[in-house]
Amino acid sequence: MDGIRFVQLTPPGSGCSIAIGEGLSDAPPGTAPSMQLVVSDIQAAHRQLKDNGVDVSDVDVQDWGHFVYFADPDGNKWAVQYIPNRPNV
Repeated sequence: MDGIRFVQLTPPGSGCSIAIGEGLSDAPPGTAPSMQLVVSDIQAAHRQLKDNGVDVSDVDVQDWGHFVYFADPDGNKWAVQYIPNRPNV
């Protein structure tokens, strides 16, 4: 319909989705300060982002998880997290 365009991203086996696009929110582009995705392989996620031209941080290893950070073209800030010892679903 007019005024709305979106893509819904649902990782395999996940009960959660991310919807990105136009007409989904009244928030101005670039105002999402901390969105986060959890992955089962942080090295593969880092490599995929980097190989696709994303300006992504090095892997940041913390006791509670391993992270990489980047901003999307609108300026929204993303964290990609791997949680050690978490069962894959």
